[in-house]
Amino acid sequence: MQRSPFVFVVTLFMTIVLGVSQNVTCVPGTGGSKVARTIVVDPSGRGNFKTIQGAIDSIPTNNNNWIKVQVNAGIYIEQVNIPIEKPCIFLEGNGRGRTTVTDNAHQDSADCATFTSTPSNIVVRGVTFENSFNRRLIQNTYNGIKSPGVLPARSARIYGDKSAFYDCAFLGVQDTLWDVSGRHHFSNCYIEGSVDFIYGAGQSFYEGCSINVTSEGFITAQGKEFPDDTNGFVFSRCYVTGVKGVKAYLGRAYRGYSTVIYHNVYLSNIVRPEGWFAWNYVGHEGNITYVEADCKGPGANTLNRVKWEKNFTIQQLSRFSKSSFIDQDGWLAKLPL
Repeated sequence: MQRSPFVFVVTLFMTIVLGVSQNVTCVPGTGGSKVARTIVVDPSGRGNFKTIQGAIDSIPTNNNNWIKVQVNAGIYIEQVNIPIEKPCIFLEGNGRGRTTVTDNAHQDSADCATFTSTPSNIVVRGVTFENSFNRRLIQNTYNGIKSPGVLPARSARIYGDKSAFYDCAFLGVQDTLWDVSGRHHFSNCYIEGSVDFIYGAGQSFYEGCSINVTSEGFITAQGKEFPDDTNGFVFSRCYVTGVKGVKAYLGRAYRGYSTVIYHNVYLSNIVRPEGWFAWNYVGHEGNITYVEADCKGPGANTLNRVKWEKNFTIQQLSRFSKSSFIDQDGWLAKLPL
């Protein structure tokens, strides 16, 4: 999974400028309200805006009040971008089966995501984000036209620190969810794909999520690059399933210190017996941290796993609990849910 120089430069730039929004303290509403005001989006016009982007564009720059963008049921065909100067947004749909944002941009570029969130202090609940490109063209032909094949086509890319997603869905095939950087909490979400479909250098805790593999590939491609980096992916009480007959790796090393923990996760028989793939880091597997602890299901048999998979003690595993790994300063309790 190679990335173009353009994508690398953009990612580096965004990482540097993220400090602009990371120190913002979001102010709740008055009179017991957890939000200062609510903007309603409705595709039929029974709200303040017909598009989600229109609602976001209306929020003042450098806002520090929690603003709810209530997105009514419907299918929104648009790319949605929350820019770095607009933190403290709570995007709430009517449920992931009723509120869908979809687009079909593709190729290995930094702007092919259906949803992009750059600032810190962002909450999303009850929304489906879909990149329909590969999902429509995954076969060799489509309506008699030869397909270019599966290409990077992201449903979401998340840059900002202290970003949380509840009861959301992320639908795609390759590079579905670009978990770029920062502390993130994904709770009760559905994530679908086949090739590196949860990837990046986020410091993220996936809790109670359903992960569905649709064709041969890799669930994660985690990008911890240096030994002192704090990022990694933790999956807790999740469910890993897939299409019948499909086999997939739990992860492959996107960078040399790739870190992924599966703790108390149900693993179906889609998991390949070897479990993990070192990719470009063969010979340096000792730097990679891949762990399975207390997992269950037919795919949880570790007898034929790669020999370099790590076994953690209870104390080592505690470093990757939700409170220790992403919630050291108690930010989750301050969200406007």
